[in-house]
This record gives sequence, structure tokens and C-alpha cells, in this order.
Amino acid sequence: MVLISGLPDEVVYDCLIRVKYDQFPTITSVSKGWKSEVELPEFHRFRKNGGYGQKLIVMVQARVPPNQGVFKCLKEPLYRFTVCEPDSGDWGEFPPISVFPGGSLPMFCQFAAVGTNLVVVGGLDPVTWASCKSVFVYNFMTATWRRGTDMPGGSRTFFGCASDSNRMVFVAGGHDGEKNALRSAMAYDVAKDEWILLPNMERECDECKVVFQHGKLHVIGGYCTEMQGRFERSAETFDTSTWQWDCVQEDFLQISMCPRTCVAGDDGATYMCCDGNVIKQTCGLWQTVAELPAHVRNPASLTAWHGKLLVIGCAGFGEPHMAYMFNLENHTWSKVDTPEKYSGHVQSSCYLEI
Repeated sequence: MVLISGLPDEVVYDCLIRVKYDQFPTITSVSKGWKSEVELPEFHRFRKNGGYGQKLIVMVQARVPPNQGVFKCLKEPLYRFTVCEPDSGDWGEFPPISVFPGGSLPMFCQFAAVGTNLVVVGGLDPVTWASCKSVFVYNFMTATWRRGTDMPGGSRTFFGCASDSNRMVFVAGGHDGEKNALRSAMAYDVAKDEWILLPNMERECDECKVVFQHGKLHVIGGYCTEMQGRFERSAETFDTSTWQWDCVQEDFLQISMCPRTCVAGDDGATYMCCDGNVIKQTCGLWQTVAELPAHVRNPASLTAWHGKLLVIGCAGFGEPHMAYMFNLENHTWSKVDTPEKYSGHVQSSCYLEI
């Protein structure tokens, strides 16, 4: 199929790979030929290899009511997806999921980026606070949501979630409706829209953090039923090549603390925020990387990509959330301008390039 009459396909293709990600819905609506072309994995590979892929930090963030400030959104939080392009400093938000009143996301939902999709799993109904097992998939190419197959099993909240960035979203731990911490784990195949059960972990793991790195799923921190909020330092690793869990690492974390800021760097290290600093673990040892800027001394999220870190947090309770970017090469911080509209609490974040 000719993409544009009278122009070589190579020229048209060279133009298409330069289009901004938020223009893809327009591109896909022009013709079937354009739609099929830009949805090919090869298209996105060429786009990234050519340096035209856009680096995005996607966040679940509380809305800030106009003229009412951040404190109002802390009292009556309604969460939605926002996006920051750290290279340009541009901010935006995604279309809401229409299932819930006001388009709000489920409270404490988890999400992960898979290819050109964003997958939202579970959480609490923003009106009834009942546990949700729902799955919603956002397609960046069409800027639309679709309903996925619900998460199987009983009630599960405060679980960890991560993806292999290609096809699978992994869910591990959390607790059931009786506050019993869970050992179970599962994977959602986005392409097939089906769930696959994983072998159980050795230990129960509530409020854990899950990261995926080098073909392995790492379940970090959390606590068992008896501990109830007293976080442990251990970690378990699932090898997707053998489909088995490795032995528990007893002292993975430096101290007993909530692991929500743990992220996997592309240098093989694990990064997190701890006691006013960014720290990293390599070869089993933790070391301080940098002191956090005063405006983000209470960090809400940490994201890593291509030798950089993005910390979003606030100076204190009720203060607006701000963003600072850290360059791991020259060890310098730079402030990312944050419009008031995007200064609400950030529940979680992830990086993707599209």
C-alpha cells in the first residue's frame, strides 16, 4: 500500500518516525496504511534508534482543584494520569477512564508500561473504597482505553507491580480482604489478555515494591501478616527463564523501610531514597549517591532512565510536589519546572520511551 501518492515510502516513513507521541492518534486515523505502519514494532525500533523516541515519566497524580491549592487535593484526592517530558519540560495528562465518577483512577492502583500500552491493575474504588480487580489498558497509538481481563483470585490490594516492558505485567504480594499478606504472584499477558499464575513466593509480602531487571522479577521489602506495617529488609527474585524463585535475600535493603522509591537503573544498580539521600546498591553494597534537594526532602517517587534520575516530592506536609532531575554522570541536580496544575501528590511513576 502506497503511504502517500507521489512520494517514496522511505520519505514518508522518515517523516512519520519524527512525529510527537501525542500526534499518533491523528496519524492512525488518517488511513489504514498509516495505522498499520506506525503500529509495527519495527517502526518504534527505528524511531528509537534514530533518536526520535520521546522519553516520558508517567505518574498517578492527585488533581489540584483550581484556585484551591494542594492542601485541598490532600483532603479530597482524585487521581489521574499525568506525564512529564523531562527533556522538554512539557507536562500533560491522559484521557480519564470513564468507569469511575469524575474519571478518577482507583485509589492505590498499580500500573506498568508495556510497549505502546499502559496497564492499570486493581486498587480501591474511589467512591466505595471496595477492592477492585479491574484491568484497564491505555493505547498510546489511539489515545483510548480498553477493559482487560480482571485479575483472578480473591481480593488483592497494596501489591507490587512491574513489567518486562515488552509483553508481560507481573503482580506479586499485597494483602487480601482480611488483611492477610499474600505469597502469590501472577503475570498478565497484554497481547493475549490473559493471566498466568506464578509459583508462590517463599514468604508473604504486603506493600512490597516490584522491579524487573535483566529477565528477573525482584520483590523488595514489604512485610508478613504478623508484622503489620513493620517493613522487612528482604527480597525475593523470580527468574523468568527457569520460572522459579531464588532463595530469599535476607538483608537486601540497607534499613527496614517502605521500599516504594526502589527503582532499577540501566547500569544494573538499584536506586532508592533514604534519610534525605539518594542511595544505590551494587554488588550487595549500598552507598550514598547524592543529598536530596530541600524541595523534595519528602520523596514520593523515583524514576530512573539513561543515566538520569527524576525525584518527585515535597518539602513538607501540604506543600506542593516538585520535580528534580539528577545526572548520574556529573552528579548535578536540575529543577524541572512544575506548573501548579501538576503539583499534586504523586502516588507512583514509571518511565517509558515511545
